[in-house]
Amino acid sequence: MGKRKIMNEGNLENMVLPAASDVLGMAVKMLGADRIMVKCQDGKERLCRVRGKLKRRVWIREGDIVLVSPWDFQSDKRGDIFWRYRKNQSEWLRNKGYLEM
Repeated sequence: MGKRKIMNEGNLENMVLPAASDVLGMAVKMLGADRIMVKCQDGKERLCRVRGKLKRRVWIREGDIVLVSPWDFQSDKRGDIFWRYRKNQSEWLRNKGYLEM
């Protein structure tokens, strides 16, 4: 078997902006495995899981700004994390008015 190509944040140059159904949030508490409690901008706290594509590529810590996609059912309580913003990207979001935390 060959080596697996692992991407790091340096290779992820494109920044993803929130779509209509997506919510920005801040990681509040790490719950183990791939689950994180996230305080979202719409005023709700959601139990979110890290999407499989990000699970081994990006490390998420408390205080990080993440992009959450709420589930179709239990949309007030659960969601998927599919992007983590770096510090300079979160400052850019604050300056442009996307982030109000």
